Amino acid sequence: MPSDPNQAAALTVKLVTERFEMSSAGQTAVSQYLAAIGRKGGIKGGKARAEVLAAEKRKEIARNAANARWQSEKQ
Repeated sequence: MPSDPNQAAALTVKLVTERFEMSSAGQTAVSQYLAAIGRKGGIKGGKARAEVLAAEKRKEIARNAANARWQSEKQ
């Protein structure tokens, strides 16, 4: 660490910035991977869920969704 306070501050900023850039690159790769997985499940999600649910449960979900839409319009 340099003895000059200005140089020490500059070095600290440089080290923190480099670490942030390195961690951002790793997070970007992870984010892209998770987005791909989400799309993969999202493509078949609604249809697959509807096939598994009983008719009464689908009606209940639809009723709750309609009620929520009407409630948000009133407020």
